[in-house]
Amino acid sequence: MKRSLILAGCLAVVCGVAGCQKNHEGVSVIVEGQGRFPPSLAGRWREGKRGWEFVFERDGRISSAVIDSGMIRVTPGHRDIEVATQKLKGYYRLGPWTAQYSPEGRELSVGVVVESFHLDTGDFVLKGSSADWFVGPVSQDWQKWEAQWYSFPQVTASAEYEQDLVFEQDPNENPVGTLVFTKQPG
Repeated sequence: MKRSLILAGCLAVVCGVAGCQKNHEGVSVIVEGQGRFPPSLAGRWREGKRGWEFVFERDGRISSAVIDSGMIRVTPGHRDIEVATQKLKGYYRLGPWTAQYSPEGRELSVGVVVESFHLDTGDFVLKGSSADWFVGPVSQDWQKWEAQWYSFPQVTASAEYEQDLVFEQDPNENPVGTLVFTKQPG
């Protein structure tokens, strides 16, 4: 509940200050000052330690992403995504995403909402929801984005003969880290 209020408050402030400008296939694109999304941000941005990745189009829309620390590739415009690998079966239901750019401070922010997920590994089941925010400046040469990572997961792990374990990130323990994204060639 506290997490939902924090995220709703963040989105309300962002939309109130900057004005929600465009919604492209599940991604709201916001540029402060009524400007345009910088074309230099278009392309694939990859983080090397945790495996997160975002592909920005020239209009700021995120056309694909790798989420959950490099586990799952998703397309934000597709609300329901099935997962089927040798070790994992399940689904993700995506919520609204946000890409915001502020020319003052060259700050890029991305909000990723997973309304619900259900993953079966064979040994246990993970289910829940999550919201992640990445906020930070983009380098002068448009090649590096150093983002503070704010994470609000709510996950339940279930095993056949075990008591359910509930994992929740305390909002006061944010940001959980700094991630460095680099723009990929091509």
